[in-house]
Amino acid sequence: MTEQDKRADRARAQLALQTVAYAFGVPADEIDAPTRGVAKAALARHVAMYLTHVAFELSLSRTAEAFGRDRSTAAHACHRIEDRRDDAAFDAKLDELEACLRAAPSPLLAAAA
Repeated sequence: MTEQDKRADRARAQLALQTVAYAFGVPADEIDAPTRGVAKAALARHVAMYLTHVAFELSLSRTAEAFGRDRSTAAHACHRIEDRRDDAAFDAKLDELEACLRAAPSPLLAAAA
């Protein structure tokens, strides 16, 4: 994978993270913290990872790298969110967020100098 691909993946992850921060009312820096943090931030991080994986069709490995996490962490996050999709309101919220992210343009990145 090229450095440009890695930057694009990170940009997509940041878009998902910022979108989830807005939708869940959790500060982005709490979601992106290196530690688990409070439960609400951990859930938001799981949602952001899940949406990055699903909406942008990134592999779990690429999703994990974009968030600076291990692949097993991204897999765990996605499984946790899939399990919560049985809740109709939560599922509808994820559908809205996924549609929003899928509609976003591709990141425009400057070529590496």
